[in-house]
Order: sequence, then structure tokens, then C-alpha cells
Amino acid sequence: MSRTKIDYGIDLGTTNSSISRMENGKPIIKKTDTLKDTMPSCVYINKKKAIRVGDSAYNAMKSEKLKAMSNFDASASNSFIEFKRTMGTDKKYYSSNMDKEFSSEELSAEVLKTLESFVTDEEIKSVVITVPAKFTVNQKDATVKAAKLTDFKQVELLQEPIAASIAYGLDTKNKNGHWLVFDFGGGTFDAALLKVEDGIMKVIDTEGDNFLGGKNLDYAIVYEIIIPYLRENFIMDSILADDEKKKILREAMKFYAEEARIQMSFKDTFNILTDLGEIPRKDDEGKELELDITVTQEMMQNTLSPIFQKAIDISKNLLDRNYIFGKDLDSLILVGGPTYSPILRKMLEEQITKPDTSVDPMTVVSKGAALYASTIDIPEEIIEQERDKTKIQLDLGYESTTVEESELVTIKILKDKTEEEIPEKVFVDIVRRDKAWSSGKTEINEKGDIIEVKLEPNKANAFNIIVYDTQGNLMSSKPSEFTIIQGIRHPSAILNYFFGIEIFDKARNKKIFYPVKGLEKNQPIPCTGIANDFKVLKQIRPGNKDDFIKIPIYQGEYGAEGTKAILNEHVYDVIITGDDIPGLLPKGSSVDITMKVDSSELIKFFAYFPTLDFTYEAEVISDLQHIDTKWLEKEISHAEKTIKLIKEEEYFKNESELTNLENEIYEIRHTFEQDKNDVETKKSTLNYLRNSLKKLDKIEGENEWLKIEHELKEVFYRLEETNKQFGNDKTNGLVEQFKEKIPEVIKNKDRKFAKEFIDNMRQLDFSLADEGLGVQMEIMFLKDFNDNFDTLRWENKDTARITLDRGLELVANNPTKEELRPIVIELFKLLPESEQPDIPEEYRKYLGK
Repeated sequence: MSRTKIDYGIDLGTTNSSISRMENGKPIIKKTDTLKDTMPSCVYINKKKAIRVGDSAYNAMKSEKLKAMSNFDASASNSFIEFKRTMGTDKKYYSSNMDKEFSSEELSAEVLKTLESFVTDEEIKSVVITVPAKFTVNQKDATVKAAKLTDFKQVELLQEPIAASIAYGLDTKNKNGHWLVFDFGGGTFDAALLKVEDGIMKVIDTEGDNFLGGKNLDYAIVYEIIIPYLRENFIMDSILADDEKKKILREAMKFYAEEARIQMSFKDTFNILTDLGEIPRKDDEGKELELDITVTQEMMQNTLSPIFQKAIDISKNLLDRNYIFGKDLDSLILVGGPTYSPILRKMLEEQITKPDTSVDPMTVVSKGAALYASTIDIPEEIIEQERDKTKIQLDLGYESTTVEESELVTIKILKDKTEEEIPEKVFVDIVRRDKAWSSGKTEINEKGDIIEVKLEPNKANAFNIIVYDTQGNLMSSKPSEFTIIQGIRHPSAILNYFFGIEIFDKARNKKIFYPVKGLEKNQPIPCTGIANDFKVLKQIRPGNKDDFIKIPIYQGEYGAEGTKAILNEHVYDVIITGDDIPGLLPKGSSVDITMKVDSSELIKFFAYFPTLDFTYEAEVISDLQHIDTKWLEKEISHAEKTIKLIKEEEYFKNESELTNLENEIYEIRHTFEQDKNDVETKKSTLNYLRNSLKKLDKIEGENEWLKIEHELKEVFYRLEETNKQFGNDKTNGLVEQFKEKIPEVIKNKDRKFAKEFIDNMRQLDFSLADEGLGVQMEIMFLKDFNDNFDTLRWENKDTARITLDRGLELVANNPTKEELRPIVIELFKLLPESEQPDIPEEYRKYLGK
């Protein structure tokens, strides 16, 4: 069957996947090889190097994970699941049977190929694939790559919550108000807030967590129910004390945990029971391991509710920042297998509102993707490849989704695309599939005509196009059918991050994230962003590849503006060299940046150089993410030390905020330490650490200002005292001017100006003191050094002690300023800058300041 719309939707899930196709105006799930709606997103490679996907692969994986317990060797792995969590990374999965490494994209392609095989009556060339709302650019790029490896010619990406809202919106009678999509899947969590007016849907805001899902629930059951049972009934010390053995145990037990979780969504109790010998391992005393655990709802409540609470808190924060209360929601839509849990549903009802359970959480995304696909045109070049020119070729124009009760359809004959002879007169009758309405006989030609079609409300209306000649002979046409969805107008996808570039902020002396105007979070896509009049920092000579401009692109969350660029997700570095430009680009030349984001959130970059009247173009293809374990460990340690230092300084007064952040960092380290070399662990650690570091960066900024404000007041008070002793009418006026200016400096919180202001006051203070005190200032420094000697971080403590003692000996003999000053300067040099006290202006030339 040749199509003009995509019509196919795939839910490529972390643990389960499915495919749907539009048939007779309805999204139909294509059954798997085991006649189920979904199949496990699991890949297994057997000894004959044959690749199996789905239920058979999942069963093989269970056997393989249990077998690994017999000798605690997981190196001979040939089964893989949950690789969606490592999409876009350099993670490789080694198969010993194939003696080959597979990327996450290659494994995902095997899942897609298997889903494609469930369609036997036509070849799929175009498809809509859903992705989590919080997927980053590199994860979306990786998804497209997986689809290309499957040999799909056209790939459109759709955010999972939007797909769910489309399927829900078609069937529900509730066409107005606010909807919250609560999408708790196998590996990710998304929340999306929509506003609906007369069926016209608009996404207001989204939030989520790419590392929160059913996998976390299953691990919790393993750690809090299954392992405690084993510990109580068996001697397990040698296993539980070894991190690698404990990991293999966890993976083997995860299957029993998942089964218990699923069963407990529909039962009050469930018995986790294994046969003797099913677990191929004995305990430390030679007793065979087995499970016989009666799981109750109370046990599941204690185990799962903290994880569910994380998702609920994300949803509540989403509602709060949009000033929506749970009671104001008109629908709370559940998506994903874990949302069957009565524990979760009760928690949602108590904390947000009662969920709407009218849609199947397991298939709603796939069906919504197919509905969306029925509105997306297949490009002409793909249609042309399979065009059957023996049929009369028609061109149709219509709105694919509408809230109106009728729609206008334009229809004309494509004479140049039709090889068969076209009768002098051609007629069409458009008949709605339910046979309750038809347009009647209408003559058409290559100039076209308009036919008004009547729509059945709240349905996908399928129409057949019947073509015949003057004698009433039926003629084959392409297309011969089309669908218009009545009752909803599906929302545009939106940006789920702010997109921007890295720039250097002179005032803050650091590289920061600068959002590009037009690419803000929640902006409907496709969209275009512009950032004008940046300056080239050095000249770029044409033809010289060593001369280059680097423009780092990042994506960030709320509050990302002004944060350190590195605390956001790096997307791509645009590098423009002398080889790319047609002429000399002088230092200081302007650069205007344009970034275009398409409906799948893929980016094209343009840099226009007015000096050359030249535009450089680049397609943004993000690199595979690599996270160095040692670097990540260092970043965690640095955060811990920074918090400790802020506490010691005692400037920052919000102790609870600092303590909460300290606890966050502790939890991040604890999780990281459990499996620090695992790519998924590193990726999730980096994700959570970035969020914590942004909070820390904010606290550091506030603390820095508190220190500056403290210093500002201290320097002024000292200047006031010095002026009382040694001042005159001129200096009295200057001190008064400083005093009047201080409230304004504090109000504006301009760090750069404040530091200059402090330096000016300090310079006046030192000048007065130098004139009035003579040698007393040097004596004062020596006394301070001596009083605080043990707390100062001397670069060479022994040398500092000897130098200071020499100075103190001179003080006893009435020295001159010229005798003491070199000693004081030498002591200054023995201190790191962060430890140096206020330095007199006349000393700075000796210290290279």
C-alpha cells in the first residue's frame, strides 16, 4: 500500500516497545510474534550468532543472569536491555557469542527491525518514533541514527507525553481545561502540562528525569525485600561484601523483583517463589539459595513510595511554577506500566488529584504516535520512489486535525505524474468510511476543485476516494483514502531546554551560559533563534586552518542563564577556521548567529560575518558523550570541599539550604561509588551533580557578595578611623562621598564595581596611614602575621617563621620603615593570594600586583 502520510508510530521504550498503524481511521497496535501489544526491548545473541529480540530474548537473558551467579562471571554476556538509558554515549555492549561490541544505537536498531517485521503487508519507509520529553539533543540524534540503521527513509521524533495526550484527547469528552500527563516508564519519567480549549491542545511546560523509572523500582525491591530475605535465611557475607558479586546478584534478582512489582499492581499479595536449584548458587555454608517471600502491599508501599515520590515532586514543582493547583487539573493522564500501581495512584490522588484511568498506559504512546503520524506528509522524493503511475495520481490538500464539524478538501489530478490515458472527464465521490456520508459526484481536473467533507465528532474520520469516468467505470487512484481527526488539534512539540552558547562574562570573570533569543524552553518547534553582534577575539586569516573561532552550544534548564556553561549539557562545538572563510576577518569583527530547530529538535547553525558578507552553515550533530570517572570523582570532591569552606567562612547564613545541598552531594557520591565505572551510573551522576552544582554556584555567588559586602563595610570603618586620626578637610570630603555611595553599591550588587570601590577606599586609607603612622603600619603587619601564624597557609612554613622572627627582633630596636618593609614584603610573598591580607598600594609594585 502506497501512502502519502506516515501513519506508523513506534514507542521505542526502555523496557517495552510497540508499533501502531493507522487503519480505517483508527490507530491499531500491531501484535508481536507472541500476540502481545508490546514486546520487551531486549536483544539476545545465541551461539549460532543469530539475533533474537523480544520475549524470547528476555527469557534467555533471565537464564543468562542466573547462570552468571554460578561462578560470578558476567563477562560472557549476550543479552542486553535498558540500553535506551545510554543512548548518545560511548557505552559499548560486548557479545561473547558474536565477539563484537554493540552501541546503544545498534541494539535499538535491532528492536526497531523486529517491530517492523510485525507488519507483513507493506514495507515501512516512514515512521514517527517517540522519545522522552527530557531527552537531550545527543540522545535524539542517537535515536534518529538507530532508525537510519533500520533503513527507515523518513524519521520524525515526537515527545512521549505529547503522543499520549493526542491519543487521550481523541477519546475523551473533556475538551477544555488543564491536563497533566504523568509518564512513568521503564527507564524515564516525564511530566507535561497542557492547556486545552475546545480540543485545541497546547503544551505549557514539561519536566522530567531521564534516570527515574521502573528500573529504579525493581532495584529497590531487590535491595529492600529480596536481599534482606537472603541475608536473614542464608550466610551471604562473601557475596555481599564484594561489589562485583553483589552487582551480579542484583541483576539476577531483578527479574523476580519486576514480576513481583507487576503482579502487585493487581493483587494484594504475591509469593516470590523459586524451585530448588533454580538459583545456581550456594551460600557460604553450602546451602542452596532459594526464594520464598510473601510480598504484601505494606512492604511495597515502604519500598516504592520514596521513588514514586520523586516523580510526584517533579510534577508538583511543574504545577507550582505555572501557578496551577492539583484541584484545578481537569485530567491527570497516566502513561507507562508502573502507573498501574495502586500505591502510586493513591499517592497521586492524595497529593495532586485523582488520575484518569480511561486509557491503557502501555499502548497510549504508540497509538498517539500513529495518530500524529497520520497528519505528517511523506516527502515527495519518497513517494516518487514507489509511485504507481498506472493509477490516476491525485493531489489532496486538507487539515489533518480539526475542531470544526466540516473541512474543505482540495483535490486535483496530477497529469504529469500519470502515465495511463486520463479520460476527458473524471469524477470523484468522497465517501466516509462509516457509509453515513458521501460528497456525491464531483468533476475534477488538473486545475482542481474544493469539496466540503462532513466529520463525525471526536473521531479519526477515514474517507475513501472513488474515481470513475463518464460511463461510471471505476478507476484506480493514488491516494485512494485519507483521514481527518475531528475533536482535537494536536499540540506542537516544544523545546524542553533553553538553547544557548558559551560566552565569557568579564564582570564575573567566568564562562557562562547565554540563552539564544527565540530558543527558550517551551518555545513551540520548529523555531529560530538569533544572537547578534558578537565580536571575533582574534583575526582569522583565510586559508589558515590554525586560525579558528569556537562557538560552544549548550542546552540548559530553568535558571541556566548566567550559570557556568559547563554546568549545562554540552551539545556541539561549532569551529570555523580560516579554511571556511573567503577573506581576512579582522579582530573585533561582528558575528551574527542564527540557529534553526526543526520539528524533531535537530539543529542547523548559521554564522553571518557582515565584514565579509559571508554566512557559514553547519549541521549540529552532537558527539557521543564520554564521561571520565576520575574527572567526575574530582568534581564531586570539589563540591564537597567548597561546601565545607563556605561553612567555615560563616558568611552564608542560610544553614538549612547549605545542609540540604550537602545531603544531596552525599547521596550523589553514595550512588556513584556503588558502580562508578558504569556508563549509566556516570551519566545519571553527572546529571544530578550538575543540578546540585548550579545550586552551589548560586550559593557561592551569594556568599561571595556577602564577603564583598563585609569587606566593603570593614574597609570603610577602618578608613573612617584612620581619617579621624590623620585626615584633613580634603580627606573628610572624600570619606563623606564614599559613605554616601555605599548604600547604592550594596543595592546594585555589582561585584566588579564594588571591588574597585573597595580598592579606592583602601588606597586612601593606606595613604593616610602611611603619612600618619610611619613605621607603625609595618609593625602592625608583623604583629598580625605572628598572631595568626598557625592558621595561615604558608607556602614554606619554616622560611616564614625565620623571616618573621627576624622582623620581630628588629622591632625591639626602633627600626626605620626602610628596614622593616622588605621583611613584610617577603612574608606577603610566602602566602598564597587567597591568604594575603589587604595589601597597601605602595607594596603592590614589589609583589607584581
